Parts: sequence; structure tokens; C-alpha cells
Amino acid sequence: MRHFFNTNAFRLAALYFVLFAVSVLTLLAFFYLSTAGFIQRQIEATIEAEIRGLQEQYEQRGLAGLIELIHERSQTERVDNMIYLLTDPALHPIAGNISAWPQTQSVRPGWVSFPLDIRTGGDGVETHTGLAFILLVQGGDRLLVGRDIRDATAFRARILGTIAWSALLSMGLGIVGGLFMTRQMLRRVETVADTAKQIIHGDLTQRIPLTGSGDEFDQLGANLNAMLDQIERLMVGMRQVTDNIAHDLRTPLSRLRARLEVTLLEKADVAHYAEALRETITEADHLLVTFNALLSIAEAESGSRRDNATIVDLAEAARAVADLYEPVADEKGIALHFESFGPVPVRGDRHLLSQTLANLLDNALKYTPSGTVTVSVRAANGQARIEVADSGPGVAADRREAVFDRFVRLEGSRSTPGNGLGLSLVRAVAKLHDGAAWLEDNVPGLKAVVTLPLAAGTATAPRGEGATPSGARPAA
Repeated sequence: MRHFFNTNAFRLAALYFVLFAVSVLTLLAFFYLSTAGFIQRQIEATIEAEIRGLQEQYEQRGLAGLIELIHERSQTERVDNMIYLLTDPALHPIAGNISAWPQTQSVRPGWVSFPLDIRTGGDGVETHTGLAFILLVQGGDRLLVGRDIRDATAFRARILGTIAWSALLSMGLGIVGGLFMTRQMLRRVETVADTAKQIIHGDLTQRIPLTGSGDEFDQLGANLNAMLDQIERLMVGMRQVTDNIAHDLRTPLSRLRARLEVTLLEKADVAHYAEALRETITEADHLLVTFNALLSIAEAESGSRRDNATIVDLAEAARAVADLYEPVADEKGIALHFESFGPVPVRGDRHLLSQTLANLLDNALKYTPSGTVTVSVRAANGQARIEVADSGPGVAADRREAVFDRFVRLEGSRSTPGNGLGLSLVRAVAKLHDGAAWLEDNVPGLKAVVTLPLAAGTATAPRGEGATPSGARPAA
């Protein structure tokens, strides 16, 4: 319970309760004062109207007429509880329905209040309150015209009691509502905290339950769940990478160690030792290539190379890579074509972008026994689009996404050199540059596509306007 009262949710609810209480009390006080003031004004208006009537009669009929009128109104049973008293200058009663000048208390100039004893059945007496206006008549006589305000006082008391009960009820509902809202808020927070505890203890499959209301807690839960999904994917990917590294590097390391042991066991021969060292260096180079590829992927995924971003012309970079691989294509009898449609500037890391283009072209040449490989770079719809299409065997549609994972190699490619990291690096670099990478069917063959956002302020030239394909180079 102490923890409950120390929560920010309770403090916030308490603050709103105080504001709610002040607002309700202010509203009820205004209602009471307005109602009581209206009743008071109505009573005073009635007395003033009665005084004006008596003054008119006095002016027309004189003092005798006024006394007669007061006698008449005093003896008549009236439902308005009016009070009349006319006295001489010594306050001796002349006419009226009360026997003596009352003990008055000034309310404001001309107006007084006084206790009024009313006889009930038998010998009973009730004390009421009267409100009256005192008027001086010619000759020093005094005229008191008032009203018994018992009903008005009782009505005000009832209103005051009703307002008091309303205030208590409102405060009670405010407290209950505040505690309920606090508890509901804490329940949602505790749900998040409980899920976090389970995740801390190693259960990465736990997710924050959503109510479907779309409120702030649901939005927070959805964002946290997306973050947890990404963390779980990274953890699973890390485990897979560790397993794949252990699996893929165990064979070359075992082969390297076995070769060295065999070399030591055999008869000493300089030429044989030299050959063993050359093979060992080749294996070590292969291992270094694998580790360098993993390092490049890690740098791309971490975003640590963003500071190296400059304006890079993808068309120029792709042409340089195509020139580099042209001898390889010629050697395999593959027609290598390069197409560009003018400059394609992007903001990025020149080294990583060049390595991405090299990986795509290397894969295309590696898995195309014969035929053509086409490298195309163009700008369209605010994006730079790189396409490397080949006429090889292609990749099954259900495996085109899997080949982007680390160390994934299809069965048909096991006999070719490689480590299964090329496409992983391509996708990592694309994501680093806020782009995307995927594979499509080239019918026949495979088409690798990479899209990147153009550099800010770049105008996109429509294909075929002021730019023509260049650099088509068939193999010799």
C-alpha cells in the first residue's frame, strides 16, 4: 500500500482530485449564492412593492386611510406572511399585526431583521425571522413593513444541505474514481514491468500484451514489442552467425592444421615445405577474407561508417567495377554489358558501395556458366536503382530471401569458392544507406536489385531523355 501511494500515478490522480474538488466546491458555492441572492431579492422586491402601494394610499387618503388599510391587511389571512406596524414617535403601536416594536438589527440603511414570535396552536410559540423596511411618516410616525422569511430561510437551509451532500458525494466519487484510475494505470505499468522482468531472466519470447484500444499504452507496448522483435532477431542472428562461423571455419582450420602436421611428419624437403607454406597462406587468406567480410557487415549494420558519407556517382563506381571484372568475364566467355543513363549521385560510403557492386557482379559471374551479365545503373522516381542480371540457373523463389542470411549457400554452389557472406553485405550496406536489396527472376537467370535514395537536390532525368546507354562490352 505504501508503494501505491508513492507512485507518480497516485500523485497525478491526487493533483487532479484537488483540482476537481476546488472546481466542484466553487461551482456549488456559486450556485448557493446565486439562489440565496435571488430569494433575497424576491423578498425585498415584494416588500418594496407593498411600501409603494401604502405610500400611494397615504398620499390619497392621508394618515386615517393608511391606518384603515393597515388594519384591513393585518386582519386578512394572507399567504405571503407580510408584517405591518405603524407607531407614533414614541414607538407606541397604532396599527399592525405585531404587538410591539421588535428588537431590530440593521442589515443596511433602511432595512432591518428581527426575531418574530409566532403563536401556534395552544400555548406554543415559534421564533421566526423577519425582514422589514422602516419608513418615516409625516409627524414622526414610523411604518415598518416586512415579511416573515421562515420559508425562505428553510428553503436556503435545504439548498445548503443539498449542496453539502452533493459536495460530499462528489468528493467521494472523485476519490473512488481517482483510486480506480490510478489502479488501472498501475496495472498497465505493472504488465510492462512484469514482461520486462521475464525478458531480463532470459525469456526473449515474452511480449507486452495489448488491449487493442490504441491508447498511449498500446502504442508504447507496440513500439516496445517491435524493439523486442528486433532484439530477438539480432540475438538469433548472432547465435546463427556463431554456429556458422564455427561450422564454416572449422573445416579450413582443420585442413590447415592437418597439412602442417603432415608436412612435419614427412621427410624434410625445401620444395615440399615451400608448397605447404603456399597452401597454408592460401587457406589463411581465405580465412582473412571471411573475417573481413564479417567485419564489413558488422560495420554496415552498426552504422559506424555513416560519418564517411560523401557524394558518390554510382554510375561511375559501377563502371569502374565492371572494368575490373571484365577480364574475368572474358576468361569465362561471358558477355559483360554495362548500361548507365547519366550520373546517378547518392550520399554514402564509396568503399562500401563499391564493395556492394563488386559482390553482386562477382556472384553473377561466378554462377553463370555462359551467356550474358548486364550491369545497369539509373535514377528514377527519386531513387538510384542498380540491377545486375545474369543468364545463369537462378535461385528458387522460396530461397531468394534466405540467401541474404550469413553463410547461407545453396546446394548447387557448394563446389564454387565463397563464404556465403556476399549478399549479406549487400543488404547491410543497402540498409545503412536507407535503401533495399532483393532478388528477382530474370527469365532465364537471376536479377539482383539494389535501390538507394538519390542525393538531396538531385534532379531525376527520365529514361531516354538526354542520356543513352553506354559501356556495352561483349566478351572477346
